[in-house]
Amino acid sequence: MVDQSPVDSLPHLGKIAVVTGASRGIGRAIAVQLASQGAHVMLTARDQALLDLVATEVRGLGRLAAVCALDLRVPTAAAQVVTATLTAFGAIDILINNAGATKRGDFLQLTDEDWSDGFALKLHGAVRLVRAAWPHLKSRRGSVVNIAGVGGRTPGADFTIGGAVNGALLSFTKALADVGVRDGVQVNAINPGYIRTGRFKARLQQRIAETGETIGQTEARLVAEAGLVRLGEPGDIAHLVSFVVSPHARYLHGALIDADGGQTKTA
Repeated sequence: MVDQSPVDSLPHLGKIAVVTGASRGIGRAIAVQLASQGAHVMLTARDQALLDLVATEVRGLGRLAAVCALDLRVPTAAAQVVTATLTAFGAIDILINNAGATKRGDFLQLTDEDWSDGFALKLHGAVRLVRAAWPHLKSRRGSVVNIAGVGGRTPGADFTIGGAVNGALLSFTKALADVGVRDGVQVNAINPGYIRTGRFKARLQQRIAETGETIGQTEARLVAEAGLVRLGEPGDIAHLVSFVVSPHARYLHGALIDADGGQTKTA
């Protein structure tokens, strides 16, 4: 039997992680996974009640959890998250920018307000949060992971806003990685594909209403059409994030990682 050091068995022991969009889906899974590997977690999203449920789950793992319910589209919100994290834990080691949903639809029907809203949370919210947290990440040689999406590399006609926002977030990741080399902060991005979240299930229901298929049939058709090994689960992304910010993955820097079951076909 191979002996495991504390770093191997709990790679995030005592680390402080901030996870945005943590009330459900991928964000919830990331927060719980990091906690299961030893991290204390600041959970942020807009829904206080859902955040409290995740906090209870984290505490059940023997880790500390704090909640900051706010809207990261508000310019002052990022600084509030950082202040709340320092008050609760005294430091920041890991920042996961996961929050952000963009409106889909016919390009000609999307308004200026739709576009502004799409960039306000996923890009501007992430930029402000990185800026506010950076001095603290620098002092701890911390890590940033931006959760973007495959639409940033292969956009579609009904995803013009999301593709543009994700593309901008990927470019921001590459530029920020150079700052990270200088300051000792690890910076990477992950592009999830089709993940079984509540938002994805709602999209499936729309297709089911149009085709009359069962959920299983619709999922099988999506997998076949996209050439996937399978649909993803929030835990798939959470486990990857946990590895990326672990001591074992410090050589990963400025990486744009497609976690999409083979959906992205371009180099």
